[in-house]
Amino acid sequence: MSDLRLRPRRAVLFSLLAVCAGIAAPAYSADAYPDKPIRMIVPYPPGGATDVIGRVLAQELTGALGQTVVVENRAGAAGNIGADQVAKAQPDGYTLLMGALTSHSINAALYRGRVTYDVEKSFAPVAIVGTVPLVFVVNPSVPAKTPEELAAYAKANGNRVNYASGGTGTASHLAGAQFNSLAGAQMTHVPYKGGSQALNDLMGGQVQIMFANLPEVLSQVQAGRLTPIAVTGQQRHASLPNVPAFSETSYPAMNARSWFGLFVPAATPAPVVEKLSQAITQGVADPAVQDKLKGLGADPVGDGHAAFQQYVNQEVARWSVLVKQSGATAE
Repeated sequence: MSDLRLRPRRAVLFSLLAVCAGIAAPAYSADAYPDKPIRMIVPYPPGGATDVIGRVLAQELTGALGQTVVVENRAGAAGNIGADQVAKAQPDGYTLLMGALTSHSINAALYRGRVTYDVEKSFAPVAIVGTVPLVFVVNPSVPAKTPEELAAYAKANGNRVNYASGGTGTASHLAGAQFNSLAGAQMTHVPYKGGSQALNDLMGGQVQIMFANLPEVLSQVQAGRLTPIAVTGQQRHASLPNVPAFSETSYPAMNARSWFGLFVPAATPAPVVEKLSQAITQGVADPAVQDKLKGLGADPVGDGHAAFQQYVNQEVARWSVLVKQSGATAE
């Protein structure tokens, strides 16, 4: 075959290769990222633990990446509305999700097959920021100072004792259900549309009890507006050194912790995920950032995407069991 006859074919081949290279290049290079502002979706209302920790992270990322990271609250359906928005967003690193225990562990079991995305497959974990214990708090009118006294009070008053949560299937709901089971009590669950609303009614006396993320209630506890009974986990928390851990009580199985971390859509290029992951791990290692998180009652972690993926997998498995044991169903 003559060279003249081959030239058109070669030209077509070279053109195709050039086009493919042009398409593939953005997927393997993060040199220009980011070159515009970034959105961080918080799938819960303002004022909650995910929101306040997310805003600390957004401020740190703004400095590290050289572009403004704007926090947007997209609350509803136990985090599913905001998560759905990010799952369907362009996977280019400009739409981030501040995920949490509820949105990325509990919901994997509670809402399986009921949402238009897959909690486990639609996102790429970037980095975990930190964890917090749950605090068993009561309205000061409740005549109980220990979990054992609270259990006796709840059993003596039947279903007239109510415990609040930020919504069905949240950690606060499932922790209350677990305590009911361990203590043989029949406290009535009262779900709210967010932790802030639940806390307002708890302080107002409309409900008596709540398992809350420590950052949500730390200031109210310190001001005496709520009485802390115990914190979940194996040891006391530095923010509340006089409050016993559940490991010191008759209910050591109460050891759940909430966690908070950043996710992006699953198809986000690996170099972009890596760049975000490094920015977070380096930021959380900064003593000033650690002080901010600790001041909120959070324990800084700062593990990158590989370790975070393993952690999420473990948490999904763990909470799938607890959801089943609690009998909780999606609303």
